[in-house]
Amino acid sequence: MEEKHLSEKNDKDALMKRLKRIEGQVKGIQKMVDDERYCVDILIQISAIRSAINKVGTIILENHIKGCVSESLKNGDVEGTENMIDELMSTINKFTK
Repeated sequence: MEEKHLSEKNDKDALMKRLKRIEGQVKGIQKMVDDERYCVDILIQISAIRSAINKVGTIILENHIKGCVSESLKNGDVEGTENMIDELMSTINKFTK
């Protein structure tokens, strides 16, 4: 099974922008901890990061389904499609834990 990567430069650029924003949020939490900020404020920021990470994962998962999985279905490769679906289900299970 051939590995494919993000299909569009715009996808990659948008994801990198999101990841840089998340990185900034993490650094912000480090500063909040260092400054001994109120626990609830820190927890709210952790929740925001978790949500942002989930969004990045969802975008990548959608890209994978619309690209790799869709391509496998179009090619009519039954065995490859079954393998792709197995891989997809395993990935979804790991992603949603």
